[in-house]
Amino acid sequence: MQANLNFIGKIETPFHTIDECPRNINPDGPECKLIMDEVYASGLSGLVEGQEILVLYWFQDVNRDSMIQNSRRTGKPAGVFSIRTPNRPNPIGAAVVKIEKISGNTITVKGLDCLNATQLLDIKPAILSERIDPNSPNQFFK
Repeated sequence: MQANLNFIGKIETPFHTIDECPRNINPDGPECKLIMDEVYASGLSGLVEGQEILVLYWFQDVNRDSMIQNSRRTGKPAGVFSIRTPNRPNPIGAAVVKIEKISGNTITVKGLDCLNATQLLDIKPAILSERIDPNSPNQFFK
């Protein structure tokens, strides 16, 4: 089986180094822009400001081989699938964020946890089961 991905755009963030980048998404974080390639811009039709979307993106320059890593939240070793590290077999980032603004081929959101110029994989409307309960012991906003 062969899998192919098409990047649909890029993400603009204020973060240019890993040290500047937050560990996780933050709904009160800085503005970030999802800039769609023109060929995909018509796919934004139907999205509205205030709507929550699931954003999928591709982390660059990561270690794809380490299955056990130290959790930055607890400091303890954990399996890669139990933590939100970008260092994973398929370095896909995922965030549920609110659309702040839509203008042409650009969606403005807040608080993504990726470097400037990160490749955008997909955007989907968020559904209730994907939303994070801030009172849950597994929430990642902090």
